[in-house]
Amino acid sequence: MAEETKNYLLEEDNETSSFDYKAFFIKLLMYWPWILGCVAVFLIGAFFYLKTLTPLYTVSSSVLIKNESKGGTSGANLEDLGFVSTSTQSFDNELEILRSRTLIKKVVTALDLYVSYSVPGQFRDTELYKQSPVKVWVTPEEAERMGYAQVKMSFRNQQLHEVLVEHEGQEWKKTVESLPAVFSTPAGVFTFSAADSTLQTLQPVPEVIQATVISPTSAAASFRSRLTVAPGGRGTTMALLTITGSQVPRGVDFLNKLVEVYNEEGNNDKNEVAAKTAEFIDERIRIINKELGTTESQLASFKQRAGVVDITTDASQAAGEQASYERAYAENEVQISLVNHLKSHILNEANQYEVIPANIGLNNSDLNTVVQNYNQMLIERKRLLRTSHEDNPAVQSLNASIDVMRNSVMAAIQTAEKGLLINRQALQAQTRKYAGKVSDAPVQEKEYLSISRQQEIQANLYLMLLQKREENNITLASTANNARVIDEPLAGGQFFPTPSQTYMIALILGLGLPIGIIFLLGLLQFKIQTRSDVERLTNLPIVGDIPLTPETAEGAIVVRENRNELMEEVFRSVRTNIQYMLQEGQKVILFTSTTSGEGKSFTAGNLACSLAFMGKKVIIVGLDIRKPGLNKVFHISRHGDGISQFLADPEHTDLRSLCQVSEISPNLYILPGGHIPPNPTELVARQALEEAIERMKQHFDYIILDTAPIGMVTDTLLIARVADLSVYVCRSGYTSKSEFKLINELKQNGKLPHPCVLINGIDMNKREIGSYYGYGKYGKYGHYGYGKKYGYGYGYGYGKEK
Repeated sequence: MAEETKNYLLEEDNETSSFDYKAFFIKLLMYWPWILGCVAVFLIGAFFYLKTLTPLYTVSSSVLIKNESKGGTSGANLEDLGFVSTSTQSFDNELEILRSRTLIKKVVTALDLYVSYSVPGQFRDTELYKQSPVKVWVTPEEAERMGYAQVKMSFRNQQLHEVLVEHEGQEWKKTVESLPAVFSTPAGVFTFSAADSTLQTLQPVPEVIQATVISPTSAAASFRSRLTVAPGGRGTTMALLTITGSQVPRGVDFLNKLVEVYNEEGNNDKNEVAAKTAEFIDERIRIINKELGTTESQLASFKQRAGVVDITTDASQAAGEQASYERAYAENEVQISLVNHLKSHILNEANQYEVIPANIGLNNSDLNTVVQNYNQMLIERKRLLRTSHEDNPAVQSLNASIDVMRNSVMAAIQTAEKGLLINRQALQAQTRKYAGKVSDAPVQEKEYLSISRQQEIQANLYLMLLQKREENNITLASTANNARVIDEPLAGGQFFPTPSQTYMIALILGLGLPIGIIFLLGLLQFKIQTRSDVERLTNLPIVGDIPLTPETAEGAIVVRENRNELMEEVFRSVRTNIQYMLQEGQKVILFTSTTSGEGKSFTAGNLACSLAFMGKKVIIVGLDIRKPGLNKVFHISRHGDGISQFLADPEHTDLRSLCQVSEISPNLYILPGGHIPPNPTELVARQALEEAIERMKQHFDYIILDTAPIGMVTDTLLIARVADLSVYVCRSGYTSKSEFKLINELKQNGKLPHPCVLINGIDMNKREIGSYYGYGKYGKYGHYGYGKKYGYGYGYGYGKEK
């Protein structure tokens, strides 16, 4: 028994919760004009929506960023260990520089992209790029100050006739006689000139062309938001540049100019050290040149005055040794001079973050290396400051590193200076040694040698500086661009709007919106409407669908003898289905419902009439003794005796005398409820009910019991013990779907014998496609007298009394 109950519950859940796709599709067919109209509206809306949108295109280019970091293989080893290599960080920095606001603003200013042109249209403005016959120009400074301005240019006979400038709600107008023209306004000075003859301007010229001037900062922000700079792939330094916009030529020009400006900025950074070095060398050449000319003049004057021609062999040899040491001493002095110059340069506070001149002739490789590393850190700091501020943690960290490196440079300079001073002392000692050997030589010779020495030192220094200057010039001339274009900018096609996608979305919305509304309304429909609703809620057999009937003066009985209209056929069908359900010898049919107003007395009375017209002897018993309903259906007095009197006193009441012959048919008898008793539940629970049914079975072919609503009182459950078949009446648009839970539970527990369902009040105007009614439509009429609530003590609840 428990297993059967479980299977029944599972079957019931599947039947009541499954979604009937076929019924839903049939329901959609009923509303096909609305669905088709909604689809048409959305497609038309999509058409006009596409007309109002400006097509957007993508322009892409690939650029190779050269990596000049000098890390040897250590960077690769660190990368293998999971650390971010220096080359990767440098490449990421270059990507950020490419999309920096400063760089993009320079591109916008160079191409005058803060001025745009358009032709007003019916649905949208058509944007022009290099197609306007007249060019409007405003200085970047004035454009930045005015923020936004609009210029309307009116043309007459293909020539500019009038301009109208709008700015912050103010307007200024001017008639243009010839080009170029200048229009000075409180907002700024606007210059109008003819377009370049090499450009293909718009032909024919429209009547109005509109120019919009925005600040270069705003224009740069707009381009920056539409620019994408992405790495080309792992292990490469390729940058993929993509810009979106309404004009492909403008995107191509923007990307080309962006790479050009980026290279210019990079070259300026690279040449900064070389430029500083060139300035230092030029200054030293001027000084040495002046000193060399003075020394050579002194030497010529000495020779002429002293008449020096030959020097003795010993004096020449001693003087030669002395000269060699003095040359070394002179070179040592030059090195000391260079070191002192570097020392004074780095100690100068004005040069705190300026690069140190390099390649000036120092023979100390360690000092040259430290100076080079220090200069690289200063260059990196300046590059970071272009896209950030002094407060940036990266800049502050680099400042600290620069201070440490500056101390290292000072230490290297001091070390080199100490070495040079020690070497000078040794050279001085050697020089004094050989000077003693030539002390006897003529004074003139000594003077000659001294002057000659100075001239030779200065000449050598002068030649060295000239060589360094040429090397530095070669460095300046051989500076390579940091970025090289691999793929030229190329249009990638229109990506917005996509007509096919837009129409597909419109089609989906056009179908989905009405279908969703229909589905949602179905979910929010808490009352049954059609036969399919009942079939989803219960697996009980449905014996018929009763359509709405017109309210007439004839009353609630809508079937007539010898008539073949809709209601007669409907109740004949119900009659046939009920007869098939009744087994041999079964006669008692019980009618009930969940609540009042669902039409159980109406359907019971008309079924009784249909059976009587068939020649069967039928009695309908009003067992709803709390509020008898048969009195209204058959127009009999409510104050007469009935079944309640027999149940109260079966021994002294003649049951046969309580039965009344109906005026509708001689085969139809009516046993009304009678006087309303104070204890209806106790009366129907007595044995007298079985006795009454047994007596009626002897004289009638069918016994129809009109009982109280089963969802409100327990009377019907007590009466069900004498019934052979239970007809549960529900009403379309009236009975709640949740109330079917009660009839399913009653069937599961076996409290109603052979239950079936009869649907009442089906609106023929809302019937489902494929229903078997083919007799025409009835109007929307209510049942005769069956829209009222019970009012004599029913509590709205299952099995409760009040």
